[in-house]
Amino acid sequence: MARKSKIQFIITGALIAAAYAGLTYLSNVFGLAYGPIQLRVSEVLTILPVFTPAAIPGLTVGCFIANIGSFNAVDLIFGTAATLIAAILTYLFRKIRFKGLPLLSLLPPVLVNAIIIGFEIAWFFLPEGYSFWGFVISGLEVGLGQLIVCYVFGIPFYLAVKKYRIFERKHNSK
Repeated sequence: MARKSKIQFIITGALIAAAYAGLTYLSNVFGLAYGPIQLRVSEVLTILPVFTPAAIPGLTVGCFIANIGSFNAVDLIFGTAATLIAAILTYLFRKIRFKGLPLLSLLPPVLVNAIIIGFEIAWFFLPEGYSFWGFVISGLEVGLGQLIVCYVFGIPFYLAVKKYRIFERKHNSK
């Protein structure tokens, strides 16, 4: 990777991290960022690995920074790991399209978070302790929030990013 390209990668990742953290904190103002039912506006950004691999570290670092706001070390580990895994899978599925839409790429953040964060909530935070049904219910709650954000808001966001060619490189002809 050329020096300019590396710098662009780092800057893009940093901007995505800042946007993710900022949007999560905004979601928290409305009580939607942490807990079993989450509608983090920032999760709309999980489609960005379709456009650029810089979104993988960007989303991961952004999630880590955002989860500092949960004041929970467990969430720093599990939430960040879930975001990293989902971002990698989103990137890997980026070329699979249905009617031009990367619908499969929107699924990893839903499923990975439902499983990992559902487990985290069931194992560490249920007052009655871990149970299989506690895990299922927690996973469904997290997954439903993710599904709403990733598909209801994620598809229009994807179309806007694509339409305005936000991640296409501009070439100077000198």
